[in-house]
Amino acid sequence: MPTAPFSMRLDQNLRARLAAKAKRQDRSESYIAARAIDAFLQVQQIERSRLTAALAEADAGQFISADAVNDWMARWDNSQEGPSPQTASPAAMRKSG
Repeated sequence: MPTAPFSMRLDQNLRARLAAKAKRQDRSESYIAARAIDAFLQVQQIERSRLTAALAEADAGQFISADAVNDWMARWDNSQEGPSPQTASPAAMRKSG
């Protein structure tokens, strides 16, 4: 993929760490910086996707009740732990509540 010039200011400590990493990997500082920026952006995209999905579930009324989570957590570290609670539709939550 073609590249384009990009300039940024780094504090001296970060610049030294970047240079050391580049030297250890026998790569250029720009290569290491570009890979780090790409990895950061990928993580941000994943987090945004998860947040969007969680908001869609919340908008649809799918929640795990605090009581269900608290009951499950109270059984941690014993033989009755069981599976984690699952989301329920609003109608199912009204029936159980």
